Amino acid sequence: MKRRPTYNGRKGEPETIGNAITEMLKAFRIEGKFFEADLVNSWERVMGAPIAKRTSKIYIKDKKLFVHVSSAPLKHELSMSRDKILVLLTKEIGKSVINEVIIK
Repeated sequence: MKRRPTYNGRKGEPETIGNAITEMLKAFRIEGKFFEADLVNSWERVMGAPIAKRTSKIYIKDKKLFVHVSSAPLKHELSMSRDKILVLLTKEIGKSVINEVIIK
């Protein structure tokens, strides 16, 4: 009697955890939201604690990062550095998640 090969859903080669997570995010179509959340969570690490303490609200909508700042001088300074902030955040995440930074 011949045995039929059984398929247990595994691929031939082992896969790294990073690749497996990336494939899972793509399968569930939540890759974009994952990177957006990662970007928002990395704000303090990228910009530093003094700026993060004066940031009251940060969120992403329509590929735009909205940052609410409680200090008027800091708001002006960040507004002048929006392009630099965009580059720093893109470098931190490793891919382009947002197209614009809006300081409010």
